[in-house]
Order: sequence, then structure tokens, then C-alpha cells
Amino acid sequence: MNNQEQQTSPRIYVACLAAYNAGQLHGEWINADREANEIQADIKSMLERSPESSAEEWAVHDYEGFNSISLSEWPEIERISTLAKLIVAHGEPFSIWYQNQDGSNFDISELEEMFLEQWQGSFESETDFAYRLLEESGQLSELPTWAQNYFDYESYARDLHLGGDFSFTRHNCQTYVYRNC
Repeated sequence: MNNQEQQTSPRIYVACLAAYNAGQLHGEWINADREANEIQADIKSMLERSPESSAEEWAVHDYEGFNSISLSEWPEIERISTLAKLIVAHGEPFSIWYQNQDGSNFDISELEEMFLEQWQGSFESETDFAYRLLEESGQLSELPTWAQNYFDYESYARDLHLGGDFSFTRHNCQTYVYRNC
């Protein structure tokens, strides 16, 4: 993760649509890694300060800190809150998993549990993961020491991927590994 990504907490720019339709820009950046009711209160406060007296509707016109996750103009605030908190807690691996799994179709109450079930970790390479998997399962110690030096971890990693049990994503010089359910 580069420094800019590390410093950017997930936030949304919420605009007042009454002001926007009247040719005025009125809105504010709102930190998203908080409870949904806190975000809703900030939106309500922004609308109350609108230059348009009939301000009731709003839209998300921009967002940052959500990594590779795309948001719509009218997202559910509960989903925004949950995503932001999960990004803060788990970083880019969560964002990549969410995109690859089409997480927008998952119930928000299940997102973290599903991610943690599938997340295997960050490794230098697929081969490093294959080695660790064999080592942790005890299968590597079953081989004679001399045979361990000849084991083809690269082919084993490829078989793990092709077999559909694991998916690998290369990002920022790291290999993120997820178990496929």
C-alpha cells in the first residue's frame, strides 16, 4: 500500500441535490468508517445548512479510501459504514476480495465472516504459500529431508490454483491468497 492509500480513511462526498439542481454546489466530505446513524446525522446536518430551503435529497458525488470498490450515487449508508470499517480493519486484501467475489451481492452482516473464512494471507509468491500450506498441514514433514529439497512447490501452487481451491491476486509486490468456497 502506498503512503497516500495509508493516509486516506474511507470517506464520501455527499451533495445536496436541491442545491445541485439550482446550480449551486453544497455538500461535504463525511468520514465513512463510523456507525451508519452517525453518517446519517452528518448528511442531515449538511442538508439543514443547504442554501435551498427544500433540501431533502442527497447523493454521493465522490468517494475516496475505498480502494478498488466502486460506489453508486445512492448507496445504502449501512453498507458504506460496513465497507469502510472493514477496509480500515483489513485493508487492500478485503477490497480485492470484495471486488473479486462481487461482494455487492452479499448481505452486509456476512461480509467480514465470509472474508475471514476465505482470506489465507499475504505472501511473497504463490510458491511461498504452497510451501507454508504443506508445512502447516504436516505433509512436508512426512517427506524425507532429502526429498523436500526436490519438491516442486511451483507446480504444487499451480495445481492449487487450477484445482479451484485457492485464488491468487498479485498486488503491490504481494500475493494475496483466498480459499474458494
